[in-house]
Amino acid sequence: MGNRESRLELPSGFTFDYANLCGEKSITIEAIAALSERLKAAHQAISQMRMNGEVRGHLSKDGTPEKVLFTQLPYVEQGKLNNPASLARLKEFSKSLQNRVDAAISFGIGGSYLGNKVLFDVHCGEFWNSKSQEERQGYPQHYFSGNNIDPRRTMELVEHIKQAARVKALHTATRQNQPYRVMLIIISKSGSTLDTMASFMVAYDLLKKAAPAIAIEVVAVTDPATGAQETLLHKLAAQEDWPMFSVPDGVGGRFSVFSEVGLVTAACIGLDIDAFLAGARAMDEACKTGDIWSNPAMLNAALKYLAAVNYGRDIEVFMPYADYLKSVAEWYVQLLAESLGKRKDRSGNDIFYGRTPVVAVGTTDMHAQTQQHQDGKKDKVIQFVKVATWNQDLVIPDIFPNVPKLSDIAGFQLSQAMAAALEANAAALSGDGRFNATFVLPQMSAFHLGELLYLLALSVAYEGELADVDAYDQPGVEAYKRLLGPMLKKSRG
Repeated sequence: MGNRESRLELPSGFTFDYANLCGEKSITIEAIAALSERLKAAHQAISQMRMNGEVRGHLSKDGTPEKVLFTQLPYVEQGKLNNPASLARLKEFSKSLQNRVDAAISFGIGGSYLGNKVLFDVHCGEFWNSKSQEERQGYPQHYFSGNNIDPRRTMELVEHIKQAARVKALHTATRQNQPYRVMLIIISKSGSTLDTMASFMVAYDLLKKAAPAIAIEVVAVTDPATGAQETLLHKLAAQEDWPMFSVPDGVGGRFSVFSEVGLVTAACIGLDIDAFLAGARAMDEACKTGDIWSNPAMLNAALKYLAAVNYGRDIEVFMPYADYLKSVAEWYVQLLAESLGKRKDRSGNDIFYGRTPVVAVGTTDMHAQTQQHQDGKKDKVIQFVKVATWNQDLVIPDIFPNVPKLSDIAGFQLSQAMAAALEANAAALSGDGRFNATFVLPQMSAFHLGELLYLLALSVAYEGELADVDAYDQPGVEAYKRLLGPMLKKSRG
């Protein structure tokens, strides 16, 4: 099964350190060897999917055969979902926003929100909307809505935009010629998603009524089908003459961050789309080998699968040591839960498979969750994410030399303290037989973010094959949706 070390490092420097997940006191080499035939079959299935989108037994929610095409997205080629023309259009859209649009509001939920929030957090950080237009390189402020049906926050967002328009008017001599320009970006494959459409309609109505102080533009990201297959949102956008981008067929929401669903947000904030897709592409290339010790997605899937079925570790705590990677953990919750939380296998047998995903952040949750991780049930795998080199760093100053405990930590960089905390946490867990592993990003950049997100997406594809479940449907979600419409009508009555 190839050569094995305790870490797998790619040419980019991206590293999967699995020393505390694979060894004599955890998942053994023998256990992985016993899985070799199933791993071979899983790799063949992923190769088949990559080649033509075919996945054994996968049906759409309508019960018809459906291709799975997310592995196509990293490749910008003619005839692919992402192609030279589509990327050129995204870049032109990006330029059209600079120094023209004051604020953009993205409306979406699930995969139409979580991946977009990751791109925003990593590229923009917490204080983007407080920066000047020059500091944002002319890109608009950016907000998210439609990810919950929350009346208070929706109203407060609208009032915030109105206040921003008033402030601009006070500082603009030609007020009537320069309205506060807001772009509403509505992301929904069907256009009937309650959470998203309700929030959009409320905001659209209230902001339209604020004219001429506020000027509204709308962009729709939806299913591109026309004719009999045309969606509600596509039809509405065509009627209103709104520009449109595509939610592609064959790409579930949890995989859509690499499509126009996510790349529209990247365009709005000036994130390097080429680098992001290049990172995903590099990871996909690395995962084309059938050697498990050289294929990070297959190795990650096998270790997590064996941890669950052989050792009862059916909770996965995703714990990046970086504030701005918390949204990656939140995105991963949907990816893992919807892909692998399945009642039945492909033969229709009840198996109730899947790990429960948990969001954590280091060092924050070392002071909250780690007590449970260290002393609670041995039912968890802790997945750390580390940033090796920070673009900005600070040294702890020795400003209280007469206070020994404070003086002792002086002189360290904040990143050094962060890395030591992760190392101590991992060692303490491992010392008590608590499974953990670490992904190491050389830097927090668009390229390495593309590598990480794609690794996780491909990992659930591999694990779905090992568990013999359909990793691309979500029948449990459809169960509540069937009840929601009638209940909503009942509440109106």
